[in-house]
Amino acid sequence: MEEALLRILTPKRSIDILRDVHAAKEQGRPYVVVFVGVNGVGKSTNLAKVAYWLLQHNINVMLAACDTFRSGAVEQLRTHARRLQIPIFEKGYEKDPAIVAKEAIQEAKHNNSDVVLVDTAGRMQVILLSFTNSLLGFVTSVIFVQVGAALSMVYVSGAPVMFVGCGQSYTDLKKLNVKSIVKTLLK
Repeated sequence: MEEALLRILTPKRSIDILRDVHAAKEQGRPYVVVFVGVNGVGKSTNLAKVAYWLLQHNINVMLAACDTFRSGAVEQLRTHARRLQIPIFEKGYEKDPAIVAKEAIQEAKHNNSDVVLVDTAGRMQVILLSFTNSLLGFVTSVIFVQVGAALSMVYVSGAPVMFVGCGQSYTDLKKLNVKSIVKTLLK
């Protein structure tokens, strides 16, 4: 089991998010990351941690409030945006989240944001179908905020896990140490 997990989680290709962000900027488009996971796993909190990390590397970040279902979701993201002093794109509740994301990406192009971090509802199947169909060609990266989903995503797509959230503050984000996470998973 340990060997299989190590093989799945070890990146097959070199990933450098900062390099990829700059490459997208040179192409005149923002780097777009969609955060996906079931309710209550910390999508918004981990999105804010990634935003903080990007800000520490002088990257212009915009948040997109695309959880248009859960009461309080937009307000939660607005609080993170205010604390981090970054813009947030929001359209309120009961809107099509894919349309909101697409409009946020267009807005990011106009205001020269380097990265758009898209918060989604805890309805993975709905979000994935909607986003896959509506945002084809826009989304650069998807982050699954749940270990089981992350393992499945890595296994199927080969896209590596880059970070692990390890607490509640913005600095509680660590680069993935594959051996350490496998050891934790097997406890």
